[in-house]
Amino acid sequence: MEKLAIVVPCYNEEEVLKIASEALRGVLDDLIRKGKIAEDSFILFVNDGSKDRTWELIEEEHQAHPVQVCGVKLAGNVGHQFALTAGLITAMDLSDVTVSIDADLQDDVAVIEEMIDKFHNGCDIVYGVRKERKTDTFFKRTTAQGFYKVMEMMGVKTVYNHADFRLMSKRAVEQFSKYQETNLFLRGMMPLIGYQTDCVYYDRKERVAGESKYPLKKMLALAFNGISSFSVKPISMILGAGVIIVILSILAAIYALISYCTGHVVPGWTSLILSIWFLGGIQLMAVGLVGQYIGKIYIEVKHRPRYNIEKVLK
Repeated sequence: MEKLAIVVPCYNEEEVLKIASEALRGVLDDLIRKGKIAEDSFILFVNDGSKDRTWELIEEEHQAHPVQVCGVKLAGNVGHQFALTAGLITAMDLSDVTVSIDADLQDDVAVIEEMIDKFHNGCDIVYGVRKERKTDTFFKRTTAQGFYKVMEMMGVKTVYNHADFRLMSKRAVEQFSKYQETNLFLRGMMPLIGYQTDCVYYDRKERVAGESKYPLKKMLALAFNGISSFSVKPISMILGAGVIIVILSILAAIYALISYCTGHVVPGWTSLILSIWFLGGIQLMAVGLVGQYIGKIYIEVKHRPRYNIEKVLK
């Protein structure tokens, strides 16, 4: 029987941690009782440099349930994607299959059993996909849908309405561990692994307690990181915009020459200033975008550790 590890990245989750632990332990107990996973399956909480009592609560849960609850304490706050990666790679040597889920319990833990069933049927990766976004605000729903459409336009393979709720077999995690880039966007990396995949669908719930750790600023940063880590199309688009502006400039020059020859010269410094500002803005944007790619190269070539583990409870 396969040993399951449920990986839960945590950042300032003291309000919800014990609730999440109880719910996930209930899932483990149910799956063990049905004979679908090994009796020593466990939950792995990853503390991502929390400033509240998250780690103390993880230690308390580990002491109360030493077999079912384990923990990893990172040396500092490295971000959700790195914390999740640390959990997956730590669990890789301790389990046969992993399920990653956020601590807020907005993802439906009941479909983990369906994920396990698909794993037993030969799937190496099973994506948890939201059925709909009725609970989201209009702004969040619109921006999320726009994000997936932009990613598709940029040639980045993603699973629509899938975040980081997924099952991965041991060999899938081993393959993922070979991807050593620092600019992580797991939603785009998982489809690159290959192997047999499938999806389970669920209704996303309201957050049990606490506040979202992904405000608009972080969501936009994640979106840009996903695009710039998997596609060079933005640079190609700027090149195309530059060609179009050059063509328009030539046409404007021809028009100005004809106007001069026919005596219909209309003085207007406003249009000149606006065009200078426009072209200057395009140039600054282009330089900034190229600089972002160069910055990513600069970070990658350093080969610094993506995270440091301070303590492990197993």
